Amino acid sequence: MVMSKESVKYSLNNIKKNKARTILTILSIFMGIATIFIFVSYGWGLYDYIDDFTSSSSADKLVIQPKGVGAPGMDTTFKLMDDDIRAIKNTAGIHEVTGVYIAAGEVVQDESKKYVFVMSYDPKLPMIMELSNVEIIEGRSLQGGDSGKVTLGYNYLIKNRIFPKSYSLNSKINVQGRDLRVIGFYESFGNPQDDSNIYVTNDFMSELYPEKNLSYSMIVARANKDDLENVVSNVEKKLRQHRDLDEGKEDFNVESYADLLESFTVVLDIIIGFILLIAFISIIVSAVNTANTMITSVLERFKEIGVLKSIGARNSEIFKIFLFESGFLGFVAGVIGVMVGWGATIFAANVLDNLGYGFLSPHYSWHLFVGCVLFATFTGAISGMIPAWRASKINAVDALRYE
Repeated sequence: MVMSKESVKYSLNNIKKNKARTILTILSIFMGIATIFIFVSYGWGLYDYIDDFTSSSSADKLVIQPKGVGAPGMDTTFKLMDDDIRAIKNTAGIHEVTGVYIAAGEVVQDESKKYVFVMSYDPKLPMIMELSNVEIIEGRSLQGGDSGKVTLGYNYLIKNRIFPKSYSLNSKINVQGRDLRVIGFYESFGNPQDDSNIYVTNDFMSELYPEKNLSYSMIVARANKDDLENVVSNVEKKLRQHRDLDEGKEDFNVESYADLLESFTVVLDIIIGFILLIAFISIIVSAVNTANTMITSVLERFKEIGVLKSIGARNSEIFKIFLFESGFLGFVAGVIGVMVGWGATIFAANVLDNLGYGFLSPHYSWHLFVGCVLFATFTGAISGMIPAWRASKINAVDALRYE
């Protein structure tokens, strides 16, 4: 659809002439586009975050957890113990098994007191850390025999993130009333809970909680990744036999780490889809407003259309003029919406990162920028199509007589 320069100039002059109506029409579209840009960029960023955890080091892992309703380490209704580890280890397809303790810990710095999660693992089988795909950025990781020593999450390196003062290598941190030496710091997970974790060895966990009847909050197993589905089934069967449970009445869950991430992704799909549905409803309302603007424009320029037709303008030319106006309004609204959305996500990302929610970061792609602008242009053009068609069908004689 090619338009002459005169037709384009005529359309742009008409848009300039009706500034108030043009601004309101653009406003209604760009708000919807900005909303779509914000949620798509953050949703895409969350998918990137999940992909970061889906690595070769986690592809062969199974996670076994007791059923419960509380936070990890808090609900001890169902317990996993050493004999469960032995049962899992004797299952076909399992190569290595280790348990992880998680408990609430009281941490004190001067007059400040915080409660965080203390997590322990066997340094010889650090599979829980392999799942998270994070590395030590200062100092070293835990080793066998590290009694009275801890590694800390990233937030302990930053002033006022957890405590007024930050910690450094070889400094002391008071946990459960004991002064423990800091030997390392992990890089950021991107969320406040994991970045405030404290890590100790399984052996030292018993010393740190001498009166607590510890049970494993989860068991991590390395399995044959070429036959994970059957291995999961074998582990479930073995644990049912060991714990004398009927099928369907298990007090534990067995899942591959990939399945856990997939479950999270499904929930994320539903949330993002619902949010985008709301945004699309906003776009539909915007399209109706644009159509109403173009209908009003046709009525106001009834006689003008008659004049154009009387001097030789064809129906197709009239159609193109009004269709161009609505599409141009959509294009301008799309560009503004993308710029506003981009600015909003940059500002929000900085705020969230300062609050410790670095995993909530937007993903930018030229597909997103161009797609939003094209979508806005298409929305504007579609909403103006019927008014443009009506304008092209106006009878020139009737239009010239119109008062």
